[in-house]
Amino acid sequence: MATFFFSINLSYPECENLYMPGNNSVLIQSESGERVRLPSSNLRPFVTRMGIRGRFRLITDMDNKVSSFEKVS
Repeated sequence: MATFFFSINLSYPECENLYMPGNNSVLIQSESGERVRLPSSNLRPFVTRMGIRGRFRLITDMDNKVSSFEKVS
């Protein structure tokens, strides 16, 4: 199990890419410097009229699958 923290600051127009056909994942750099590929479907619930803004925590299981994804601030 691994835990990653990262901040996201995307405008609404940038978030539109999350809904494009073929965009199934995004590559995010964690605060510790590791690159993590995350299914774009995990980000969609956090899109607002302003886009996505905040700090998030991702927890993966032993198979590197998303176990938990939540906004922490």
